[in-house]
Amino acid sequence: MGIDFHSEKNRFTYTTRTADKSWIETLKKLVPIDNISKAVDVGCGGGIYSKALSDMGVDSVTSVDFSEAILEGARENCKKYKNVSFKHGSAFDTGLDSNNFNLLLERALIHHFKDLKNCFKEAFRIVDSNGFYIIQDRTLEDCLLEGNDNHIRGFFFELFPRLIEKETNRRHNSQIVIETLKEVGFKDIEEVKLWETRRVYESKKQLLKDLNQRTGRSILHELDDKELNVLINHVDKSLSSDKSIVERDRWTIWKAVK
Repeated sequence: MGIDFHSEKNRFTYTTRTADKSWIETLKKLVPIDNISKAVDVGCGGGIYSKALSDMGVDSVTSVDFSEAILEGARENCKKYKNVSFKHGSAFDTGLDSNNFNLLLERALIHHFKDLKNCFKEAFRIVDSNGFYIIQDRTLEDCLLEGNDNHIRGFFFELFPRLIEKETNRRHNSQIVIETLKEVGFKDIEEVKLWETRRVYESKKQLLKDLNQRTGRSILHELDDKELNVLINHVDKSLSSDKSIVERDRWTIWKAVK
C-alpha cells in the first residue's frame, strides 16, 4: 500500500490547511524573514507553506515538487499568489540556478528517502552565501508520543504497532542529520522542537471525516479501509470532547546556514 503521490485523485490532499501561527512564529525566530527576498519550497506539496512564506513578506517563492499531480493541486491552491511560481523537480535535482535563494524550506520531505547527503548537496548548491536552510521533519521520538485529545497521531501507532516499524525505517536520527549538514558544508546548525497546530476542528465529527479521507496523512495509506474504520472508531471513543479539537504534531526543525 502507501500513497501514490503521482495519482490525480491525490492532487488536492495537501491543500486543505493553512500554516498555523505556531509555525510562522517559530520560523521568524530562526530566520530574519524581513531580509528574505527569494525563497524556495522543495517538496512543496499543496503549497500551504509557499503561501505562508508569501504572506510573511517574501518577494518571490519558487515551489518545487516531484509530482506533477501534486503541483497541479498546488497551482490551484496558490492561484491568487502571483509571486509564487512552480517547477517540477526533486530534492536531488531541482533544476534551479546555483547560489540563487536566501531561504530553502524542506518540510515533511526527508523521511521519504535515505540519501540525505545528495539532498543536502543540492540544497547547498542553490542557496546563496549566508543563505538559510530549514528542514522540518519528525524523528522517531516525535512520532511515537502518546495519543491524546491533541496528539491524534499517537493513536495510530498504539492501535497498529506495525506502523512503528514503518516509521523506524523512514525517520532520520537527528545527530545523523546534523553530521550530514556539516559534511556538505553547512554551518551554524541549530535544532529546535515545535508543537505545531495542524488544524483546529469545530467538532469531533469534522476530525473523523478528515481521518476517513486520509487527508494529508500519508501514514494512513498504510491501512486498508477496514483498519481505517477501526482507527476512526478508536479515536471516536478515546477523545474526551465532541466539540472543538486542536490537533498538534511535534516536529524537529534543523536550521543551517551556507
